[in-house]
Amino acid sequence: MVWGMKCFQVQYIYIKSQKDWAQSGRVFVLKKVKVTSCLIVLGIFAASFFLGRFAAQMMPAAVSKIQTSSDGNWGLSFQEEGQPPAANATYEELAKYNAYYAENTKEKVLYLTFDCGFENGNTPAILDALKKHNVKAAFFVVGNYLSTSPDLVKRMVEEGHIVGNHSYHHPDMSKMGKEEFTKEMGELETLYEQTVGAPMAKYYRPPQGKYSESSLQMAKDLGYKTIFWSLAYVDWNQDSQPTHEEAFDKLLKRVHPGAIVLLHNTSKTNGEILDELLTKWEGMGYTFKSLDELPKEDL
Repeated sequence: MVWGMKCFQVQYIYIKSQKDWAQSGRVFVLKKVKVTSCLIVLGIFAASFFLGRFAAQMMPAAVSKIQTSSDGNWGLSFQEEGQPPAANATYEELAKYNAYYAENTKEKVLYLTFDCGFENGNTPAILDALKKHNVKAAFFVVGNYLSTSPDLVKRMVEEGHIVGNHSYHHPDMSKMGKEEFTKEMGELETLYEQTVGAPMAKYYRPPQGKYSESSLQMAKDLGYKTIFWSLAYVDWNQDSQPTHEEAFDKLLKRVHPGAIVLLHNTSKTNGEILDELLTKWEGMGYTFKSLDELPKEDL
């Protein structure tokens, strides 16, 4: 064949933008194409091959990026009773940062965690209920709690609970640089060791639930596992505590296999219902594990 032979004239070619390649995975569309030579045909196929490879390389980054809400908070959407909620990130995406929001399992196990910003008299009842049911929980504390309630922190440790890092001052750590982030974590570690006489367990809960990929990476670099949650309810408002019925309605309907439960030690309702709540969950077939028992294969 002679490559210089005369052929038909091209009418037009419509190619979608580079941005659209990454979003849709469709590289280009040809309409009513008539080629002037075989060289043009080969050129189009060559272009489609390389552009297709470019789009394929772009897609995984877009899919795997961890999402945050507009205000940078951890977010959940409860869609089906008794099933894990949809979250900002998948188990696999969080695993890259040694982070969890639940255990990926169908086994009826629960992980109880409490955020402790200050003490207002409810923690002893919570500890009593946990001891009665032989449940080992995790308490995420801040500097104020360690300073004002050292005896309760010591009791937590003595009774086999984990005391985790909720930062010293409870700031938004999602936008911090490495030096500032490390200082927040380290100050609480130092106070804890001075109070308890042993190093702090390497579990971290982001203050206010605010996080970013960089903060997750910094926590990992410091040796921490970041612990989000898959079950919580509005229990922190001191001026509008939920009734027992409201609390049970949320916590019984939304419980699911592998849940990491977030409760606040400041909640009067939690102090009053925890014994009965644990009994109800046990009646539903649930057992309780410590964060130390989170399966390593998820990481």
